[in-house]
Amino acid sequence: MLEHTSEQDLKDRLSLIEQMIAEGRRTTESWGWTFVLWGVAYYIAIPWATWGNPAIAWPVTMIAAGVVTGIVASRQAGRRPETTVGRAMMAIWVGMGISTFLVMAALGSSGRLEEHIGIAIVGAMLGAANATSSIILKWKVQFACAIAWWAAAVSSCFLSENNAGIVFLAAIFICQIVFGIYGMIAESRKHKASAGREASHA
Repeated sequence: MLEHTSEQDLKDRLSLIEQMIAEGRRTTESWGWTFVLWGVAYYIAIPWATWGNPAIAWPVTMIAAGVVTGIVASRQAGRRPETTVGRAMMAIWVGMGISTFLVMAALGSSGRLEEHIGIAIVGAMLGAANATSSIILKWKVQFACAIAWWAAAVSSCFLSENNAGIVFLAAIFICQIVFGIYGMIAESRKHKASAGREASHA
């Protein structure tokens, strides 16, 4: 009896873990818009820093994107129940964002920020955040994004400035814009499927 109970308890726990992982993936998909937003922010900051004022381009753009993210996220918070996995995902991305901002701002204000170094730091940070998130969520698509960011980070140390920039722009497009749109489409499909099931049971 005890053995049977233990087996059932183990199955229940595994089922709960799988449900939490699935919920975490749905939560990440619902944040697809933030990937697109930050990808667009990078595309604004890069030319601004290259042909305008590099001292303010990145800080202003990143702060603006952060404010927009905070405002929209606070409005969405009441509509979605908070979960442990959701909090974990938030912690990963907030920690990465703050770390990247502080390091890049310090390098920029001290005059020590060079394009190869900047790409390596941003690529490594985004690779780590995507990898951590994908391992928790068992999401191969997001882990592919992590590999792409790591590839951009490592290649920037060996490529010319122009080629490193091209690789970085490609990584932004694939890992931010495309992945974000993919998440938004996946969320929309699941929402429609859920609405259809509710309508059929009504």
